[in-house]
Amino acid sequence: MSGARSISILVAALGAVPVSAAPTDAARAFAQNCFSPFLTARKATAAFEPTGARHDFYDLDPFSNAAPTPAFGLRPATKGTDRRCEVSFDGYHAALAVEFATNGLRAEGLNRDVPVPETHTPAPGTELLAARRLNPRKIAVVHVGTRPGPNGVETFMNVERLRK
Repeated sequence: MSGARSISILVAALGAVPVSAAPTDAARAFAQNCFSPFLTARKATAAFEPTGARHDFYDLDPFSNAAPTPAFGLRPATKGTDRRCEVSFDGYHAALAVEFATNGLRAEGLNRDVPVPETHTPAPGTELLAARRLNPRKIAVVHVGTRPGPNGVETFMNVERLRK
């Protein structure tokens, strides 16, 4: 029996399945897209659908000349926010999500900490909750963690823009 066939039989016997790249793909798409002021609903859909992640996006006051996108996604708009970009995916991948979120903040130069507003409180499963100043009138709140999802535990990553 060949080595590859032996491994295939062993994997099948143990019930193991290959690890999906979807969590890494979703976390990378979040980091590469959600911090951009030029993200639109169409671009968000194009970036997140191929990853298999659930996503939520609204932008009531776009930075560019794009049309506003109303909040009609997974959750209602958070009071005081004018934009949300969120991805969620099955499984417990909090460390991976925190790594990609902090890398995304760094890549966009969002490093001026401000206090997290009262509208955003840590929930069970929170791994990262941070606020960064975007400009004198706006801040971004990044929230990463795990929570119950449609298929068991899910990892979520979101950033919301608030008027200061």
